[in-house]
Parts: sequence; C-alpha cells; structure tokens
Amino acid sequence: MEHVPPPAEELALLDRELARLDARRMQLLTRRAWLLSVLQPPATPPAAPPGRPAPAAFTPSSPSAAPVPPHSAQNVLLTLGGLLLTIAAIAFTLVSWGQMGIGGRSAVLALVTVAALAAPAVLLRRGLSSTAESLGALALVLMVLDAYALHRVAAPDTDALGFASATSAVLAVLWAAYGLTLGKLRLPLPMAVVSMQFTPVLWSWAVGAQASVFAGALLLTAALDCAIAQRGRGVAVRRTAAVGGCLSGAAGLLVALALSVTAGTAAAAAPGALLLAGAAVALFGVWRAPKELAVAGGLGAGLAVVAGVGGVLRAGAAADWSVPVFLLCGLVLLTAVRAPLPRPAGRGVLWASGMVVAASVLSAAPAVGMTLVGPVSRLRTVWAGAPEGRARGALGLEGMDWSQLSTAPVILLVVAGLTGAAYRWWTWCVRTAGAVVSPGATWRGAAGASALVLGWAGLLVLPVSLDAPYAVAVAVQAVLVAALLAVTVGAVRLGAGSVASVALVCALVGAVSAGALSLAVEPATYLVFGALLVLFGAATVVTRADAASAARVTRLTQAVPACAAVVCAMVLAGALGASLEQATYRAAPLMLVVPTVTVLLGARLRGGPPALPVELTGAVAGVVAVAMAVPDGPFLALVLALCGVLAAGTAMRAERRPAAGYLAVVLFVVATWVRLSASDVSAPEAYTLPVTLPALVVGVLRRRRDPAASSWTAYGAGLSATLVPSLFAAWTDPSWVRPLLLGVAALVITLAGARLRLQALLLLGGAVLAMDALHELAPYVIQVVGALPRWLPPALAGLLLLVVGATYEHRLRDARRLKDALGRMR
Repeated sequence: MEHVPPPAEELALLDRELARLDARRMQLLTRRAWLLSVLQPPATPPAAPPGRPAPAAFTPSSPSAAPVPPHSAQNVLLTLGGLLLTIAAIAFTLVSWGQMGIGGRSAVLALVTVAALAAPAVLLRRGLSSTAESLGALALVLMVLDAYALHRVAAPDTDALGFASATSAVLAVLWAAYGLTLGKLRLPLPMAVVSMQFTPVLWSWAVGAQASVFAGALLLTAALDCAIAQRGRGVAVRRTAAVGGCLSGAAGLLVALALSVTAGTAAAAAPGALLLAGAAVALFGVWRAPKELAVAGGLGAGLAVVAGVGGVLRAGAAADWSVPVFLLCGLVLLTAVRAPLPRPAGRGVLWASGMVVAASVLSAAPAVGMTLVGPVSRLRTVWAGAPEGRARGALGLEGMDWSQLSTAPVILLVVAGLTGAAYRWWTWCVRTAGAVVSPGATWRGAAGASALVLGWAGLLVLPVSLDAPYAVAVAVQAVLVAALLAVTVGAVRLGAGSVASVALVCALVGAVSAGALSLAVEPATYLVFGALLVLFGAATVVTRADAASAARVTRLTQAVPACAAVVCAMVLAGALGASLEQATYRAAPLMLVVPTVTVLLGARLRGGPPALPVELTGAVAGVVAVAMAVPDGPFLALVLALCGVLAAGTAMRAERRPAAGYLAVVLFVVATWVRLSASDVSAPEAYTLPVTLPALVVGVLRRRRDPAASSWTAYGAGLSATLVPSLFAAWTDPSWVRPLLLGVAALVITLAGARLRLQALLLLGGAVLAMDALHELAPYVIQVVGALPRWLPPALAGLLLLVVGATYEHRLRDARRLKDALGRMR
C-alpha cells in the first residue's frame, strides 16, 4: 500500500528538493565559468587536411578582455607628440624669439615650417597616415605663428585688424591648396573654411564700417559657407561650412533686425534689404540640406522676410499699427505653399508665418485680459455708477494709455476670420497646402476652436477699444454670451465636441465678465443677470430636449449651463436683498428661494445629467444663506431649520434619501441648539431631554422590529440631541456639577455600547467622556507642564515617536483589529 503524505508535507518536500537542485546548478555554473577562463582560443587554427574544411576556432561564451588595438595606442601617442611640439613652437615664438637675430629667426621658422609641410607628403607615400596628420596639424599652427612673427618683425606699424584680415585670407588660400594637393590629409581643408570665416568680419572691423556693412559681411560669409556646404569636398568640409554658415547668417540677421527695429522712415530700406538677402542666403543654403536643417532654414528665412518687409512698411505707418503691419506680412507669407521650394523648407516658411500670427495675437492678449479682469477693480464700489458713463470707466481703465492696444480688435478679428475660413473650406486648404504639409482632421477642429475664441475676444475688446458708452459695452457682452450658447447647442447637434466645449468655456468666461461689468449700475445688474439666467436655462432645456442628438449630448454641456443659471439666480437673490436695504442676515431667507427651486427641479429632472449638479449648486446657495444669517442667532436658527426642511423634502426621493436624510437630522438638531443658545438658555437639558427620550424609545422599537438596523439610525440623533449641547454648556460652566453628571452619563452610555456592541453608543459616549475629562483636567495639565523643564516635553514626544516607530507594525495590527471590531458593531 503506497503512502501518500498530506498536501502540506508534500509541498515542503518539493521545496527542499528544488532548493538542493538550485544549489547544485550554481556549483556547476561556477565550475564551467572557471574552465572557460582557463581555456584560451589558439592564435591560429591548425591547418586542415586537403579536402576538409578547417575546424572552427573555439570561442568561449565569456571571453577575457580584449587587448587595446594597436592603432588606438598609436593615435594617442601621435596626438600627444603633436600637441607637445605645438606647445614648444608657441613657447619658442612668444618667449625665445627675442634672443635671436633676424637671420636666425627667419632661418629657424622657415626651416621648421618647410619641414613640417613637406614631411606629410613623404609619410603618406609610406602609408604612415596618422603621423602625417599630426605633422600636418603642426604645420598649420606653425603657419599661424609665422604670420604673427612676420607682423612683429616686418610690419610692426601695420594695423593689427587689417593684417589679421589679410592673413586669414592668405592662410585660407594656402591651406586649401595644401589640402587639395595632399588629398589624404583631413585637417587642412576644414581649417581653410574656418580661416575664411574671419576675413570679411575682420576687414569690416578694421575699416570702421557701419553696422549695416558689418551685417553684410556676415551674410556674405554665410553665402560662401552655403556654397561650400553644397559643393565642398568631403563630409568634414561640408559640415564645417554648414556650422559656420549657420553662425554667420544668424549673427548677420540679428544685426540687421536690430537696425530695422531702430531705423526711421528713411533708413529702414537698408536693413530691410539685408534681411531679404539673409532670407535668400538661408533658402539657398538649405536647398539640399537634411530635413531638420531645411525646416530651420525655412523658418529663419520666413521670419527674415517678415522682418525686412514689415520693417520698411512699419516705418511709414503710425506707431500703434506696427503689429498689424507685421501680421499682414506674416499672412502674405502663407503664399509660400505654392512656391517652388523643397517640402521641408516650405514647411519652415509656414511655421514662420504661424509664429508671426501667434505673436500678433499675443500682443493683443493684454487688452483682452484688462477687459476681462477690469471689473474686478470695481467690486468695492458696486452700484456706484460708471465714471463718465463710458466702458473704460466701468472697467477702471479710464486713466490708462490705450493707444498701443487700440488695434487689438483688428488683429483678433482678422485672424479669427482667416481661421474660420480655413475651417469652412478645409478641403480646399488641404489640397492647396498638400505640397508642403498634410494636416489631419484634428487641425480642422483646432482651427474652428481658434476662430471661435479669437472672434469672441475681438468683439469683446471692441467696445473698450472704441471707449463706447457703458450700455453698449454691457449689451455687446450679453449678446456675445447668447451667441456662444447658440454655437454650443449647434455644435452639440453636429457632433463637433471640441467646438462645443470651447464655446461653452468662452460663454462662461463672458458671462462672468458681463456680470461683473453690470455691477456698476443697479438696473444693469438685474437686466444682465436676468438675461443670463434665461439664456443658460434655455441652453439646458434645448440641449436636453433635442432627441436627435441625445446620443451625442455630454453631461458637461447640460450640467454646466444649468449650474450657471443657478449661480445667476443666487446673484439676483442677493441683489434683491440689497435693493430692499435689508440687513445681511434678514436677506438670508431670500437666498433660500434658490435651493427651494433647485430641489423642485431636481425632482423634475430625476435621472438626468443636470439633476445632481443643479442640486449641489443649490446646496451652495443654502450654505451662502447660512453664512449670511450668522450675525443674528434667531435668524440663523430659522435658516438652519428651513434648510432642514429642504433636506427632508429631498430625502423623500429614494436616490437622495441616505445623504439628505442624515443632513436633515443634523440641520434640525443644530437649529435647535442655535435657538437655545440665542435665547440664553443655561440648562439646555430641560429642552433636549424631552426630545432625546422619545427618540431613544423610537430607536428601541426600530431595533426590535429590524435587528439589522444600524445603531446610528436608531440612537444617534437622540443621543446627539442632548450630549452635544450639554458638552458645550459644560465647557463654559464654572461649576463642577454639570461636568460630573455629563461624565457619568457618558460613561454609562460608553459601557452600554461596549456591552451591547452598539457602535453609536460606544463612539458618542467615549468622545463626550474624553472631551469632558479633558476640560476638567486641562488646568492641572497646564500647571504640570509649566512646572516641568522646557526640554522635557520635546524629549518625551521624541521618545514616544521612537517607541511608536519601533513597534509600528504591532500598532498597525492593533489599529486594524480595532477597526474590525468597530465595523462588526451595529
């Protein structure tokens, strides 16, 4: 009979056997690695017999470190040798030159230079290319030192900058000829390109030329670099020329741009011509360049064209029209999509146009910001009237210089019109720009949203820019909100989610701006907020009632307008109280009209997307009403009781019953406490016990009928009605009788909760008992703490933290057990 061990014993046996196998496998792998390190592959495999293939050389899986390649060591040695010779030559020229006569100097330099120039040719014929490269580099340095020595000895009175310019040109020619003669040397030709960079710049500096000539010299250098980068010999030469062209061209364009910005009407043509020449050089340089470089070149060329043409046109226009001039040039640049340019370069030109348009829009952003934020500065003077009856006065901008921002509406509306046209005729735009870019459907949505935002911003700023009458500015903003809500509804029907979201956000921002602007005059406040209430309510109703687009209606497009309508109603209720010249607390019941309506709407919209947001916004109005009634106790109790009634009415609906029911109980209890406190009642138990006892009896009956009912449902409200007011009274009572009686009652309730396993009794009784004991012991604790040394409390706190940290896991398990024990209680 076969013995089968229990599953636990069999699992332990398997684990032990697997552990032994793993240990044995590690021993074998270690031995194998050592054997591989001992065995080395033979230097040359043995010759195979005729007719047989040669056996493959044994190659271990973990070969030892390979030796350093001989060519790498040779290059290092040659580089160090050439560097030391160069340092020695420089030291000889700068330090020991003056210790020799003119003949000796010339002989030494000539001999060393000729030897250094001739040696690479001999070495290349013998195949010593690395040595030839080192001596060639030394020869180039010696030629620079020869030029320095020639200037010090033969022409000391010659201008240094002019001599350096001529020297750089001569060296560039000599190095180019030397590199072409010895084609295998890689350094002379790139160094000839580098030397050529300094010739025009040093010449301009030497003759004291103007900044425009200096910029022209830089652009000429960039043009030569571009030609070399396209036709040069070797990758190193082309890369060196490309880097030099980028640096020289960028420097020349920056100098020309600075001249264009600061030039007057008559002097703007020369910088403009330089910028256009720089653009031509950039396009010529990137004609055959890689993709990224071609895009960057097209971007620089486009910006240069805008700066050049716009700088000339700006000089003849008014100062506040400079931005529209550049915007016009940037828009004309869009015609580059049909120009015979390489695709990457054309894309860069389009990016340049987009950057100009974006910069123009950003220049109008301050005007939009002041229009939106301006009414905030007038909130302290609500209904004080608009100064001078104009729009800028209502915004608090009457003392500001608006001349630089007067063209903001033109900029915004022009760009909005173009982006809107692109959205409308998107297919034609894609077909036209197909040779340069291929935008997707996402770009169309972005164009539509941009047109909407920019058009709204332009119309919003227009009355302020013209300093229209106050009534016109308010009416324009209200009409814009209505139009945006109409666009939102239409976009939802068409399924254009991005346009609908953007239109809704703009409508909300515009509503805030219009509402804040209307606070300057009392009638305008009622008209604007009343109109906004109707508009947002209508948008909610229309969107909800559109059955054809019900599948595309989002919760956002229904809930947000509904909540905005409730906020407008709150403002109207507050304004009504102010118009009646009532105290703030007396106007609180008026504010409760808003949550009353939202409760009724919530019952009507049951199950719809806006139901819960509307009720929550109405609850915020209830909180505002409570805050308004705080200064007066009786009104506060009244408002709390009315809020309790609203919560109880909401609890009649099954889906709101759990939260609203508890809230109603809390509000009623708090209202009772506030009423007792406002009536200067010193013994609240006389009023709370008659409520507590029947409530506890009802709780007992509820538990008998439904043993699974929670103790909080059965006893929580009844116990809180007496314990909490008594606790507040005990904390302000100088006598010891009330705290003693409250402590005894709380202790009894706590023990009863522990004995009967009732969570509400245990937690409420324990919390009240702890607070009561803290109140009674607080004076003695303060005395003890005052008598202790100052270092002892921090030391005890640190010791406690150390103990808790050391036993953290145990404390965590205790907390979990306590949580589980409380959770098992009813």
